[in-house]
Amino acid sequence: MSDLLRTVRRFALCLVAFIPSLHAQDRELLIYCGITMVRPITELARQFEQVEKVKVTISQGGSEDLYNAAKRSRLGDLYFPGEPSYRDRHLAEGLLGHYQTVGYNQVAIVVPKGNPKRVKADVRELLRKDLTLIVGNVESGSIGQETKRILDKAGIYPAVVAKAALMMPDSRAINLALRRGEGDIALNWRATAFFPDNVPHLDVVDLDTRLAEPQALLLIQLTFSRQPELGRKFIDFVASPEGQAVFRKYGFLDNRAR
Repeated sequence: MSDLLRTVRRFALCLVAFIPSLHAQDRELLIYCGITMVRPITELARQFEQVEKVKVTISQGGSEDLYNAAKRSRLGDLYFPGEPSYRDRHLAEGLLGHYQTVGYNQVAIVVPKGNPKRVKADVRELLRKDLTLIVGNVESGSIGQETKRILDKAGIYPAVVAKAALMMPDSRAINLALRRGEGDIALNWRATAFFPDNVPHLDVVDLDTRLAEPQALLLIQLTFSRQPELGRKFIDFVASPEGQAVFRKYGFLDNRAR
């Protein structure tokens, strides 16, 4: 065999070896995930990467901010907001497609560990003069949206906003402020108080479910996704019994019970 033929064969073998790795690089998913659900989604993403040999990138933040980022960039595959109102609000824009319910979350009163101020299971406790109040910003995150819905239903939202000492962009910021001693009481997604780093510092005071209704967590495919089949596969995985066990582990209700 001539030196030229040997060179051509070596080049061909290198090219064949390179093609699968190039394909693997193309198999990537970008998920826009609300702050509250980052932990279960990250754990499930790492499992999915191992099984499917793909790369999963998670962009986290407030649900409204994430939608606007996806809308501007037209990049990404899945959108996971903290409550279903974001799908309802933006559906007509045509960017949100196939989805599944992958769990439920619920708002509760969150207080420092041991509930030192003896806060009761009543949203009117937010108006107590002896309590420093923290609330979520309605413009940025799902907890702000759900706080407004609950307090409008109770007829006290304007009074609560006027009293609030701090207005935070998302559930994580609310919990950090409570942990730093910057407040005595907040409304927040109850599951976040059961995250391992929050358990030693925070307690939950549950509200009546007729007021604080469980809210569906919708994992939604973006219509401009470059990996629609892979995105659907990930949605199915999160909605599966294995995926739901991870959601229960982090304090969420699963998709089979409210």
